[in-house]
Formats: sequence, structure tokens, C-alpha cells
Amino acid sequence: MNSTTVAQLIAERLRSQGVRRVFGLCGGHIQPIWDALARNGIEIVDVRHEAAAVYMAHAGAELTGELGVALVTAGPGLTNAVTAISNAFVGRSPVLVISGRAPRPQTGMAAMQDIDQASVVRPITRLAEQVSERHHVIPRLDKVIAAAIGAATGATGPAYIDFPTDLLDEVVHEADIPALAMRRREPTVVGPDPVAVDSAAELIRDASRILVIGGRSVRAAAATVREFLSATGAVYLDSGESRGAIRDDVPGFVPAVRGRAMNEADLVITLGRRLDFQLGYGSPAVFAPDARFLRIGTCFDELGENRRGDVEMHADTGAALAALLARGAAPSAPDRAWIEDLRTANAARARALATKLAAPDPDEDGRMTPNFVIGAVNDLLTDRSVAIADGGDILSFARVGLKPVDYLDCGALGCLGVGVPFAVAAALQRPDDPVIAVIGDGSFGFTALEVDTAVRHGAKAVFVVVNNEAWNIERHDQVDRFDGNIVGVDLPGCRYDLLGRSLGAHGERVEDASELADALKRALDNAPAVVDVLVSRHAKSADYLGGLAEVPPRQAVGPWNAAELRRYEVSAS
Repeated sequence: MNSTTVAQLIAERLRSQGVRRVFGLCGGHIQPIWDALARNGIEIVDVRHEAAAVYMAHAGAELTGELGVALVTAGPGLTNAVTAISNAFVGRSPVLVISGRAPRPQTGMAAMQDIDQASVVRPITRLAEQVSERHHVIPRLDKVIAAAIGAATGATGPAYIDFPTDLLDEVVHEADIPALAMRRREPTVVGPDPVAVDSAAELIRDASRILVIGGRSVRAAAATVREFLSATGAVYLDSGESRGAIRDDVPGFVPAVRGRAMNEADLVITLGRRLDFQLGYGSPAVFAPDARFLRIGTCFDELGENRRGDVEMHADTGAALAALLARGAAPSAPDRAWIEDLRTANAARARALATKLAAPDPDEDGRMTPNFVIGAVNDLLTDRSVAIADGGDILSFARVGLKPVDYLDCGALGCLGVGVPFAVAAALQRPDDPVIAVIGDGSFGFTALEVDTAVRHGAKAVFVVVNNEAWNIERHDQVDRFDGNIVGVDLPGCRYDLLGRSLGAHGERVEDASELADALKRALDNAPAVVDVLVSRHAKSADYLGGLAEVPPRQAVGPWNAAELRRYEVSAS
């Protein structure tokens, strides 16, 4: 070994793991790793804020299924990244966050940027490790990689490791590198228990109205999921973490009748999906009171959180469904009328939505509806596109209206500001495919300077700023519930197109609906691009109309909350 340093060893280990791109922001505490990565041929995408680095690593991990890596410097570099780490944690995204810390001789002396970083991130990571000796570098780096990709527990998510700066320059000896240290660490493939397969097959045979709800694991098992849906005649609902894996060509895909499918199914099968607020916590107030649940997943969050499954299959989605298909699991007496009725109702609503998306429906100021922007974006999406939605109000319109292509959004944490960095990472990963982010004007402000990152790194993404000049869900709430006392929700006069142009991107503002289609085409041809589209602030999203802004006590949305309260009243009486 020719004078390999700890920093070089870290870079070589990441490369052996298949890492070819790292997102980060430079700083003295991590400069040796930064340099070693570049010298090892690993691309460094340098960002303008550390949160964006983690967002980009998160997006890359979601789109590829591979480990995403973010490198942030000590102290405020790490604390700047905390929100993005939290988002990856809630989204269960396999992200490795690496940082530096104060040199060992200065530990505990109020050194520059010296805080207990591991304690800060431990609640929002699968594992947080600190390394102080060079013979610990590879074992602990492998340990956090395993934690991130779920090789140890089946639960994927961000993991964290840091190194004192003085350690990074130490020369590594042969004895510091364990045997087989540079072998790639793969996620563990979990196969189903045969007894659980038998029990699950019996549940399926006894059911007549089967609903399958996809989670993040569907991305890696889409072909098997399609086969299972065909064999069982089940209807299917996706979620933000799996959208695009199953599309409109699958007859059982019924996103437009989501509430009805959840309320009427007698067997609900969840695939790597938490029963979180977006699914009413699995409550009988949201699902049929006598519905049974088959939960398939690799950790308790996916298997038993909030509502235990009648059968819980601890297995990867693909392996579990393949075993059920091999067992010939299918309903003995499917309710074909129910299935056909849902498909018919879904098609009717889809046609109605298409009409709505095609209509500018201008308000008294001549501003188009947000739905029209979604419709215009749809016209540019291809089967290979990546669509991103970021915002409060606009997320609701986009979640309903965007075509089911590969898709990323704010996630269950509701983390505004992901749109620009997610799109940058997607465009770098898929340089030949259209990448379009639909972003609320409020959300755009969080990470707008990452347009500069897109320009510098040639990430050909289109950032469509849907601009109603307000934090609009909160504005509606202040009008409707707080007697029109408008406080701190208006964002007038911002020229996001000019900001984009100042950063070197193509920029246009669109006020007339008739000019939108051409502006979006020009943006796609000249990406990276910012299109600032003025829209009506009078349109109320489904999330607002559902009561999300009120933050009800029992459920996230008003109708479910009312049903839940009635359930408790009946129970109390």
C-alpha cells in the first residue's frame, strides 16, 4: 500500500460500493475526503446549501434503488442538512450522510464548529456513528452503509458517519483494513416464510374485493406486482413513494376512486407501505370495518405499525408476491361487478379531470387555474419522464392531475423545498429524459439558488413555478376561519423568471394561458429553465377543501376525522 490516507480509503470504499456521484458543499473539516473523491473519479455535485445535497442524494436513491451519498461539513454544515435528513428518514430513503468534526486534540475545548453531531441526527437516522481510530474506518463505514440500505434490519433510511479532520490525513496500514473490506455490500433479500405464504393465500382465496396499495418497494418489483394484479383481479392504488411504477395500462389501477376503494375492499394488501396519515392509519373509520389486512414488508413500520395485519409477511415485495403466484393465490369468488364498477367510475372521473385540466378557467383578473398548468405539463411528459411536485397547495393539484410517470414529491413529512434539488438530481441521473418540476412559489424560495447548481452541472431540468403570490392554503384558511385576517401569507411581486435568468438559466414569465404551451416547449428545449406562471389564488385545492389546513385531532383530513370521531362516540356509548 503506497501511503493511502484515511480520506483516500473512504473514497475507495465508496467507489467499491458503486457510488459514482456524491452531492455536497465543501468545507475545511471534509476537504481531504472532497479531494480524495475527485481523485478517485467520483463526480462531486457541489450545491448552494447542505439540505439540497441530502435532497439530491435522496432523489438519486429513489430513482435508482442505489445508495445516495451526501457530504457536508461540520457544525452548521451538518445542522443545515437536518431537515433533509428528516425527510429521507420519513421516506425511508437509503442515504449515507458523511461529515467531518473537530480534530481530536481540540475535542471538548470549544473548537470551531464542534458540536455533538451524532446526537443531533441520531433520532432521524437508522444509525449514527463517529470514528476516531483508523482501524475503525472500514468496519464502521460498512456498518452505516448496511444500515442505510437495510442490509441489517430490512428498514432502509439515512445513516450518518463523521470523522475528525486530523484522522483523515493519517496514513493507513495494511492491518487497518479487514479482509474482504472492499467487497460491495448488497441489501438483504428477504424471502417469505412458507407458513405465512399459506395463510396469505387463504386470505386471498376468501376475499372477493381485493385492494392492493403500493409503497416504495413496488419500484423494484413492478413486473411482479403487475402479474399479481392480473392473476387476482385486484384493484390498485399507488402513493407518492411508488407513483409511476404501475400506470394507466393496468386495468385495476383506479386512483380516481381512492376513497371508495379503501372504504369497500374486504381485503387490503399493503406492499412495503406504512399505514400513515395518508392512509388514515388503517382505521376502520376509513377502511371497511370488517376488512382484513395482508401486510407485506421488511420492517415493523411496514408490517404492523398503527394496524396489525391479519397476516404479516416479512419479505421483500417481489419475493412475497412471487411465492403467492406460485401458490396460485386468487379469489375463489371475486366480486366482478364491484371491480368493473370501480373501473368504470375511475374512467369517468379521469375523463372529467382531463376536461378540467384542459380549461384555463380564468378568474376575474384573467389568471389561469393551477389545473391548467398541470394539464400543459402533462402534454410534455413521456413514458420516460420524471415529474416532481413540490409545494403545499400545488402539490394537491399535481398529485391528482399529473400523469403517472416516474414521480417524486414532498413525501409524508410534507417537506417543502425539495422540487429544485430533486429535479437537478433526476436530470443528472436521466440526462436524455424530460424532467419537469411543478413547484409552488413559496416552496421555490427554499432552494431557488440550486438553479445555479443545475446550470453549472448541466442538469437539464425545467422548473415550473406555479405562482399565486401566496402561501395559498394558509391564506384560504385565514380568510375562511380567521375572519379574513391576512397575516404573513402574501408573496407579491417576485420575478422568478428573472432570478432564473440571473443564474444562467432560461427564464420566462407566463401570464396568458394561450402562451403557456409554447413557453413550456421552449423551456424544455433550453433547459435548465425557470417558467414563472401566474395563476389564480382563488382556486381551492382538494387538500384545502378536505380540511388539511385545520390539522384535525384524529385524522389528517376533515371527512376522515369526522368518521373517526363518530367511531369513538359509538365506542363510548
